[in-house]
Amino acid sequence: MAHLAHYDEAHPLPFRITHWINLVAMIFLIISGCIIHFPFVPGVMGVARGAHILFGFVLTINCLVRVIMAFVVKSAPTGGTRAVVKDYKTWLPQADNRHQLGAWIKYYLFMKKDHPQSAKLGVPQKISYLLIPVLILIMFITGLCIWGPTMGATAGLTAALGGTMAVRIIHYFMMFVFIIFIFIHVYLANIEGFAPSKLMFFGKEHEGLHYDVERHVVLAEEQK
Repeated sequence: MAHLAHYDEAHPLPFRITHWINLVAMIFLIISGCIIHFPFVPGVMGVARGAHILFGFVLTINCLVRVIMAFVVKSAPTGGTRAVVKDYKTWLPQADNRHQLGAWIKYYLFMKKDHPQSAKLGVPQKISYLLIPVLILIMFITGLCIWGPTMGATAGLTAALGGTMAVRIIHYFMMFVFIIFIFIHVYLANIEGFAPSKLMFFGKEHEGLHYDVERHVVLAEEQK
């Protein structure tokens, strides 16, 4: 998904660690959530609830840490250079790719053969990744609304959302949103090979990704 950015400067180690934590937390949350909703495994309900609560906090805290790091840790903003800037700038509209939303959508829908080549994150990536903290926050808050120790403190919000059952439905529905996101993310990240996954999980750069910067600039200009 991060085309032309399969190198350490684009995805520093702290970001790769938070990525690992997100993956592990989401997997445990999905499995434990399914067990809680459909108790098909006898004798593990207590463990499932405990794991669900634990990894709910882990995911939320990890998300907060990642957002803070975006304003502290530097990363490469484009696919044509390893120069670095504060990471939050790669999530905002950039001169290199603010005009590329249509081209990216066409590429992902197989309506365009080649993807734009100008920034670490494509425009759809920026939009979807910016929504993830919001989704995590919704999951965390609705989880607190239906968790015994915090139900009293969140009673007003629960009532405003339509009651406990409505909140449970929202929380359950959001799980499927995350499942869909994971599948789409994995597909788009590896649409051109497994270089992104090798980098994110093993820190292994893609061999031969030392692009000609002048050619990169020309391609970016042609796509405007």
